[in-house]
Amino acid sequence: MMINFLDISYLQFGNEKQVKAYQVLMDNKILEKLAFYHPILVGTIPINIDIENSDLDIICEVYDNDEFIDQIMAIFGPEKDFSVTESIKFDAIKATFKIENFEIEIFGQNRPTMQQNAYRHMLIEYKLLLEKGEAFRQEIISLKKQGYKTEPAFAKLLGLEGNPYEELLKLES
Repeated sequence: MMINFLDISYLQFGNEKQVKAYQVLMDNKILEKLAFYHPILVGTIPINIDIENSDLDIICEVYDNDEFIDQIMAIFGPEKDFSVTESIKFDAIKATFKIENFEIEIFGQNRPTMQQNAYRHMLIEYKLLLEKGEAFRQEIISLKKQGYKTEPAFAKLLGLEGNPYEELLKLES
């Protein structure tokens, strides 16, 4: 069954961590506060391959880095362990903080959220998980527990050569 990842209500029917993530995001109006930036929750929690220390990754569409940093600092600056950095390499802003037991990472990039690699990777990974089944999902989780990042774990199990982030995108069609 395909999930509409643009609406987080699917989380409330998921596993325990997904339900908790939904409650934290809703109770703190996180996506609502970011609405101007077309936020999308991405990463491992939405597709049920998270491990104990997985964070909530939220991507945003940002066209003015300074304005975005000011907004993020005003909205989330008071949160526990707040930090914000600018990545020249990815032309992106990354803010992290903790709410309840979740580390939240907000990633702002100068492109529509549905075109950002994090979202595209998640959709591809979700499709692969549906196709390959539960044993495959458990193998991904096992590799993640061994320290693999998500895309390299998929690449290893699929036998993809080269840069795992680029190779996964080739499976999009």
